[in-house]
Amino acid sequence: MKKILFCTLLLLSAIHGSGQIKFIKRMLAADLDTTRKASFMVLPALRYSQEVGLEFGVGALYSTYLDKNDPLNRSSNFSTTLTASTKNAYNVGAKGDIWTAHNDYHLISELRFRSTPFDFYGIGNQTQEKDDDKLVQHQIKASFEAEKNILPFTYTGLSLGYEHYSFIDKEPGGIYDTDPAILGKPGGSAVYIGVSQTFDNRNSNNYPTKGFYGRATYQYAPDFFGGNNFTGSQFRVVIRNFWPLAKKLVLGVNGIFYSVQSKDTPFYLLPQLGNDEIMRGYYTGRYRDQNLMAAQTELRYRLSNRFGLVAFAGGGRVFANGDFSFSQLKPSVGGGLRYFYDPAKGLSVRADYGIGEKQPGEARQTGFYLSLAEAF
Repeated sequence: MKKILFCTLLLLSAIHGSGQIKFIKRMLAADLDTTRKASFMVLPALRYSQEVGLEFGVGALYSTYLDKNDPLNRSSNFSTTLTASTKNAYNVGAKGDIWTAHNDYHLISELRFRSTPFDFYGIGNQTQEKDDDKLVQHQIKASFEAEKNILPFTYTGLSLGYEHYSFIDKEPGGIYDTDPAILGKPGGSAVYIGVSQTFDNRNSNNYPTKGFYGRATYQYAPDFFGGNNFTGSQFRVVIRNFWPLAKKLVLGVNGIFYSVQSKDTPFYLLPQLGNDEIMRGYYTGRYRDQNLMAAQTELRYRLSNRFGLVAFAGGGRVFANGDFSFSQLKPSVGGGLRYFYDPAKGLSVRADYGIGEKQPGEARQTGFYLSLAEAF
């Protein structure tokens, strides 16, 4: 609770410091912008998660419509961030999410340089808090995806990606050093090429109130770098559906399946349970294995054009090949607040609090998240 109050005070002080009554009135205004104008904002970047602590810096967001005369054209968003955190994480990133005229093409790109201290607990769905080992991850990531509309609401695409990882063990002699099942300790690099298939008839890509989204991707990493670098396949399925229950009330459901398959998969590429989007309340990477399956439902109530409330619940787990059972599903429940800084495009800041399981002899797992955009 102290962390929540601290982050809230910081957010309020940032608003107070940036202006004045006129600014606050504009931010609280209820009117929707129906002009479909482009918007550009340079703002203090403020995020919080249990993994990196309070993340602060500067960010810029440009949002526009490439076809302003088409009311069905989805908004294209471009963002950059430069941040540091109270847990000595550093991040430089740029993202693009582009919808061309008539939504004929969907282009997604990302470039990231990140250094992140994190707690490593080993591999599996039943890791123990006592095995916590302190590591630092250095990551370079570049990706590009292009999808073409081939049928109504249906997109087929190709993707390219590059990732590089390296690690520092801050506490030698822990599970990271001693467990022989942990592969890829020196880090490594991988180049991916992949295909994707998407169906998307949502009425918005930022804040949908109705429609279905389904996406399946397959990526293969050839033996490009040799040695112990990753060679294998990644397969991911994401589904989302939204139903309007009343004028201001929306029910959303979200499910994911993520699998990484190779002869020797490094620990840093194994799917990880828990983040600010799904299985909220769990430390990212507390549980990791070859496969991840999770689902959640979220009830969204729009108090006004500027503010909203949500409640969510879900479950999921990681598992090795051939080792899935429903008996070890982990719960996730919680709620949150929304502030829509661009109501016309459905762009929001969200604060969520998630509650997870309680293992014997450990405190119940929880997490507070302050971030941009909806969870799904």
